[in-house]
Amino acid sequence: MLDPAVAAVRLAVRESLAPLEGSGSVVLVALSGGPDSLALAAAAAHEGPKLGLRVASATIDHGLQQGSAEVAARAVEAAREVGIADARVVRVEVGTEGGPEAAAREARYAALSRLAVGVDAAAVLLGHTLDDQAETVLLALARGAGAGSLQGMAPRRVDELGTAWIRPLLGIRREQTRAFCAASGLEAWTDPHNAETRFARVRARERVLPVLETELGPGIAEALARTAEQLREDNEAFADMIDETIEDIVEHAEAGIAVSAAALAANPAAIRNRIIRHVAQSEFGVSLTRTQTLEIARLATDWRGQGPIDLPVFEATRQGGMIVMRAR
Repeated sequence: MLDPAVAAVRLAVRESLAPLEGSGSVVLVALSGGPDSLALAAAAAHEGPKLGLRVASATIDHGLQQGSAEVAARAVEAAREVGIADARVVRVEVGTEGGPEAAAREARYAALSRLAVGVDAAAVLLGHTLDDQAETVLLALARGAGAGSLQGMAPRRVDELGTAWIRPLLGIRREQTRAFCAASGLEAWTDPHNAETRFARVRARERVLPVLETELGPGIAEALARTAEQLREDNEAFADMIDETIEDIVEHAEAGIAVSAAALAANPAAIRNRIIRHVAQSEFGVSLTRTQTLEIARLATDWRGQGPIDLPVFEATRQGGMIVMRAR
């Protein structure tokens, strides 16, 4: 009889790969060697060929821990044991900007993106679980982040190069991936960083979520994941509205963008602020804080002759009936 955890993980992977069925595409599994990614790799190796897909794996060696090369080599061995012949290691250099977690993540995703293009992969599979999603939402709440961050990690997104980034396990608990590995006789690696409480995510996992479960009752992780899903639906609807509105009220200006102040002011605050953030991100690559967003909005809603607002990379100013955002 098939172990329930094995069945659940395989089903999740099969459903996530279904849109690619029959394409003959390569799918690239991001494999750290931990239980989540190892269960994902084994399930992909089992389900992929049934769907006419070729499965490869990539293990990113960040070089941040002693013995990282040996850990990466064991992950490659594990991949081959579950039937992935094309298993490789990519060594990356990790910078310092944004802290160790952010820098490692940036280096990892950049390497995976390059490799996906190199092997002509249609998709990259990532092993984030429901627990990871809950932690992401909880950390976003602690930062006072907006709905965009509270929607957590997307189950599927397509990047500018056409590669799909898929997270098949967002409905699977971490305990299920461990059970999958145990039932399959797979020896997973335990990342020592996952026990270091200097990382906010580890503190959320080891300290905060257990307290919430104890004090508020079980099911907190699932509730946080549901919240992310609901907010993702809302954000998708908002995104469509923003795109339609921007077409009507935004025009190009020299070295920037001009937005009708009257039209911006006429929109509800939620739409107005999203338009401003969208323009800043798409035109200048800047993620505005709420304070910065509201200051720009005041150029439309509370215009008292205030001067230009200096922001990273660009400035925003009122010129007649337009708010002009121009690169500095």
